[in-house]
Amino acid sequence: MASIVDTITGWLGERLGRYLSHISHFHTPAAPADPEKLMACLQPGDVLLVEGQTRVSAVIKYLTQSTWSHAALFVGEATGLTDADGLPRCFLEADIRDGVRAVGVAEFKGLHCRVCRPIGLRADEIDTVIGFALARLGSRYDLKNVIDLARYLMPAPTVPLRWRRRMLALGSGDPTRAICSTLIAQAFEAVRYPILPIVESVPSKDPLCPGCVDEILHVRHHSLYVPRDFDVSPYFALIKPTLAAGFDHRALTWQPAAPGAAARIGRAPPGRPATA
Repeated sequence: MASIVDTITGWLGERLGRYLSHISHFHTPAAPADPEKLMACLQPGDVLLVEGQTRVSAVIKYLTQSTWSHAALFVGEATGLTDADGLPRCFLEADIRDGVRAVGVAEFKGLHCRVCRPIGLRADEIDTVIGFALARLGSRYDLKNVIDLARYLMPAPTVPLRWRRRMLALGSGDPTRAICSTLIAQAFEAVRYPILPIVESVPSKDPLCPGCVDEILHVRHHSLYVPRDFDVSPYFALIKPTLAAGFDHRALTWQPAAPGAAARIGRAPPGRPATA
């Protein structure tokens, strides 16, 4: 009986995965990342956040109330793999159809991205993080998470904000499966690097400071992490490729103003008083 249920779940998950991974184009005011500038600023261990354009991306952005729907780990040349153009497959990600895989920067062409960099990790700790993720290469995506996410594409009452994070943690918990943010969160847990831990304040045990409190960090379960957590984490620096490349606003080319436009700047519309 269990094998029949697993077979049906697998078939349904595959069909849903195909549907949810379909591209749904939408307008975004954010400029896509320049692949060359992106690669120039990346370091092994960086987390790349992506504003995806698939149906499942829309679900994740709704549930997390965030721009970011996907996360990938930059591993440099650690995979030893190259893409069709001979470029290194330097990112590890969990794809809804292919599972944990290595991809090149071309996978994120035309998409709005953000680089989040863990601060203070030693080289051996970065190697441990990357090694943990590499060991999961080929693992399957958690298909039960796919079924859970699919429910939010259907007309339904608004999901209360306090429940949304847990809606993404309804999968099987099978360690041979993964979703993008869960995989990366587990990799950083391997070196006890914080992302968004639960902070508990307790009375200090220092006899010289009776009114003081100590902060105790508790590891948040990896299944509760979402891509936006790397963005808002106080332990990850935000790296913007354009600024890292040496941004100079004086080198920008602006469209010439139309004749008379300068005179109209600051002028109030008819019927509305001007402001200082």
